[in-house]
Amino acid sequence: MTTIPIPELLKRLKIDLPIIQAPMAGVSSPAMAAAVSEAGGLGSLGAGATTAEGAARMIAETRARTPKSLNVNVFTHQPAHSDPGVEAAWIERLRPRFEEFGVEPPPTLREIYTSFVADDAMLTMLIAQKPTVVSLHFGLPEPRRLQALRDAGSVLFASVTSLGEARLAVAAGVDALVAQGYEAGGHRGAFDPDAPDDQLSTVVLTRLLVSKFDLPIIAAGGIMDGAGIGAALALGAAAAQLGTAYVATDESLADDGYRNALFSEVAHHTVLTRAISGRPARCLANRFTALGADAAPAAVPSYPIAYDLGKALHAAAKAAGDFGFGAQWAGQGAPLARRMSAGALTRVLAAETIP
Repeated sequence: MTTIPIPELLKRLKIDLPIIQAPMAGVSSPAMAAAVSEAGGLGSLGAGATTAEGAARMIAETRARTPKSLNVNVFTHQPAHSDPGVEAAWIERLRPRFEEFGVEPPPTLREIYTSFVADDAMLTMLIAQKPTVVSLHFGLPEPRRLQALRDAGSVLFASVTSLGEARLAVAAGVDALVAQGYEAGGHRGAFDPDAPDDQLSTVVLTRLLVSKFDLPIIAAGGIMDGAGIGAALALGAAAAQLGTAYVATDESLADDGYRNALFSEVAHHTVLTRAISGRPARCLANRFTALGADAAPAAVPSYPIAYDLGKALHAAAKAAGDFGFGAQWAGQGAPLARRMSAGALTRVLAAETIP
């Protein structure tokens, strides 16, 4: 295997490889995170869609499998603004799809996730658990929360999609920036989903951040193999973060419909949509993305209120054997996905990487 230089970030994280498994809420699992960390990378848990108690259980399960480093990701969006009129109209817009499966849509929608910016229980749990890394997606919490995590000994990552967001994160004192390119799968990490998006690619954003800031930059978006990791390192990144590459691994929580779509012609077609969750997110083209193709942003309820309806529709469709309404998040590199265990994939990625 080619020897990969170990930058300071990797030494600080106590990992051997510049490979970070993306913390995909609903897809990554304790088994996946542990396998990646055992193989020398940084395994990650997505805690944004669970409670403090749920996240604590995931951390405990991961640590029962490995004592190695762990990244726990939280969502730092602004709490949802409920608009009953918009929500009612959205329910009616999707009603025919529910009726297709013989199910009534929910009469009202709720905010199904509590943002970390308002979740004191999650903060208390993370301070007690002291994961190696706490990573932030969708923005920044108030300074006291960041300081409390620092005082507990966690390294802080912040996902950014622009130079302006990076400046805010650096000023807040984070330890590393995750440069999320436009080709990345899943939710855009943009601080303000309604602001203009320059749609910077992973290559351009990584180079911009490397040239402007002294702290480590982690390239994320469209990276599926060792060649992509090597390219990210050549751009000056300290590591690469891969999400879609791990969706098809044995330890993934992705259902059969999601996995099958990833290895079909569908993988060549990804779409950025708000319709599923209320925030822009890149998904395999499916019946839900088609449904949202002509929906104006203002017609979709706020995140994660819209997701309440999206999950209900997926559940109704899946019960009828239709996987076309799933949140099948995937980046533009989806056709390069491979089937194997998370640990095996991490080792293959390392062997493929040319520094």
